[in-house]
Amino acid sequence: MADEETSATTPPSSNTVSDQDSTMEAPANESLESTTTTKPSSQATFSIWPPSQRTRDAVVNRLIETLSTPSVLSNRYGTTPPEESSYTARIIEEEAFSSAASSASASEDDGIQILQVYSKEVSKRMLDVVKARAASSSSSADGASQPETGGSADSNVENNEASS
Repeated sequence: MADEETSATTPPSSNTVSDQDSTMEAPANESLESTTTTKPSSQATFSIWPPSQRTRDAVVNRLIETLSTPSVLSNRYGTTPPEESSYTARIIEEEAFSSAASSASASEDDGIQILQVYSKEVSKRMLDVVKARAASSSSSADGASQPETGGSADSNVENNEASS
């Protein structure tokens, strides 16, 4: 009696496999067709430029951290107080953003290239600031103002003006 129940509940394997395969293919094909037809109408645009305010704030926070805490940069040029770092970081980011935005409007580059300009401007301006600060603090400690060799033209001009 137990054997009769198992054989009655088990369907024949040859019909079941082919029936399942054919029924599985039809919905899969239909779903592929429906996704390919609806995909062009639902295109999502992704823009890397301009960065969100959250991203810009993260850049400022990272600049503050770099300027005010011990790092490779501070080992060479010294750290700045947190209040000064905060003010300086905001100025650096705003100037870098403005510079990159103006280069974006002048050309039709894609967002990645503009973001690279922004990143390079942030780095360049940060180095200019720490170099100028180190030069001014060393010249005030020495009591004499000597232009730094290998520095940027802006640092040399600032040093020469300070000595006049």
